[in-house]
Amino acid sequence: MLSDFLMRNRYLSYHLVLLMDLFLSVLSTALSYLLVRYFSHGQLSGELLLPLVLVSAILGLVSFLLLRTHHNIIRHSSFKSAWQMAAAALLKSGLILCSVIILPELFPIPLHLGLMGSLLDLLITFLLLVGVRAVLLAVYDLLVSRAGSAKLRVLVYGVGDKSVALKLRLHQSAQYHIIGFITYGKRLKSYKVSDLPVYYFCSNDDFRHVLSRTGANAVLFATQGEVVSEQERLVRYCESCPDRPVKTLIVPAVDEFVKTDSPSHPSPRNSIREVKIEDLLGRELCRQMAQLGVSRLIIFDNAETPLHEIRLELEKTYPELNLVPFIGDVRNPNRLRMVFDLYHPEVVFHAAAYKHVPLMEENPCEAIRSNVVGTRNVADFCVKYDVERMVMISTDKAVNPTNVMGATKRLAEIYTQSLGLAITEGRIKSRTRFVTTRFGNVLGSNGSVIPLFRRQIAAGGPVTVTHPDINRFFMTIPEACRLVMEAATMSGGNEIFVFEMGSPVRIADLARRMIKLAGFEPERDIRIEYTGLRPGEKLYEEVLSNEENTKPTGHRKIKIASVRQYRYEEVLPSIDELGRLALDCQVMESVRKMKQIVPEFKSNNSRFEELDKERDDK
Repeated sequence: MLSDFLMRNRYLSYHLVLLMDLFLSVLSTALSYLLVRYFSHGQLSGELLLPLVLVSAILGLVSFLLLRTHHNIIRHSSFKSAWQMAAAALLKSGLILCSVIILPELFPIPLHLGLMGSLLDLLITFLLLVGVRAVLLAVYDLLVSRAGSAKLRVLVYGVGDKSVALKLRLHQSAQYHIIGFITYGKRLKSYKVSDLPVYYFCSNDDFRHVLSRTGANAVLFATQGEVVSEQERLVRYCESCPDRPVKTLIVPAVDEFVKTDSPSHPSPRNSIREVKIEDLLGRELCRQMAQLGVSRLIIFDNAETPLHEIRLELEKTYPELNLVPFIGDVRNPNRLRMVFDLYHPEVVFHAAAYKHVPLMEENPCEAIRSNVVGTRNVADFCVKYDVERMVMISTDKAVNPTNVMGATKRLAEIYTQSLGLAITEGRIKSRTRFVTTRFGNVLGSNGSVIPLFRRQIAAGGPVTVTHPDINRFFMTIPEACRLVMEAATMSGGNEIFVFEMGSPVRIADLARRMIKLAGFEPERDIRIEYTGLRPGEKLYEEVLSNEENTKPTGHRKIKIASVRQYRYEEVLPSIDELGRLALDCQVMESVRKMKQIVPEFKSNNSRFEELDKERDDK
């Protein structure tokens, strides 16, 4: 059957379309001849039909090949396609008329009958070419609409150009069936766009009414900006539907497309994906630095693949940027010396650190070598090469640390701040100013719970949370980067800035939200499993910023931490000894030394609690 053929073959071969057009062209000429012969009461000889049909086939083939009408995909036909067919029909009929006039011995046809036949041929050819295409398109649409019952029924958010274009783009999708558009407010109530209805919502109840009326089970956003604008309204409405999951989908920006079809790099035709938490976020720190138009950006990293990927991205996005990718490790002073000697940076942002709390609890010596000794190496070279400013990225876990990772970050703060004070007081000669920034967890950064939860959801669960009541402060990547840069510019040096983190988020609630964003129901489709607190882990994070532990600045979200200050001459021998202990892999002695330097470091749910008891007994 024709319908089966159309469904099996997404595109008709253009050779087949050409044969179809030739058949219709010849048929049109034959019908025109018969009509003229009938109305002229037999003035035309019956023997003329065969030569006319042959000439029609030849001249029709020439016309269709010249105007390439058979190269247009039928189901994507437009007014332009119709004009091409009209031009082909006109060319063919005109050539036939010329043949009749030039070859009277072959076509003994009176001129007025020849003109009548040519006009009829033109009209019938055009109607048949367009009509058959319309029939094929209608049959295909009917079959697609029937098949749409097995697809995801999608409402497109908004009626802008990009939103409306999705209707055509996804018309033949094997996964998505566009059933209408949805907008906030009643302005377009009862309107239609691109032959599809426009639904409206002003509240969650309105949205649920639309769902019950349409059977929609997904909302598609054309741009990331629309997701951001609706994150607290429509996105949450989709999450909170009690009857069935409603997916929120997004079309990635063009610069996210690549030509491969690998799972990690889908092609544009497969690019529709679910909204992720990170869709509410922006670019990371070095991307923002590139946007500022710095004269040179040096990226120093020991991870080859991420460095390569960001290099490709920045070279494509900012072709004028003087970018220097540099593979190295902050624990290697010779490699650091090389990059400082070659490029003499003016500002250094230091974010290199080991940060997985349980892993560092098991490997404290490596945490010390990276987070403490590595920071010292960077700071010392900043002083030696007269860097204007070094900005160190610290963490909320440095506040009253209960784990090795937090303690190492506090030690890094102590070293840089004491070094900065020594410079300010004239005991060390340098112009370098040290700025430390503290904040909580950054959504979507490497090692955060977001990528872990996404992988667990993709695998069908369970999603693992350590404790039902555990909470954390979160900050988005763009907000963190912006505050870091603002703190760097407002600092006079030696301050530890803390950022206003807002209210803490229960990790279990975050897990439930991500499960719903993926279109599943928590506990029914994806189970949440509680695994218990890990070594060194707190149930509640310390509040970074309050009136008791901070001083205000001119920025409402940035405050200065009130912390104990250390003399560099007292800190240096302790850091030297700590570095030697760590290099010798003396685990217990290394942690004991950290607790001596940072007396507020008290281990929690860790094997190192015995060192606290030992200290308390003295």
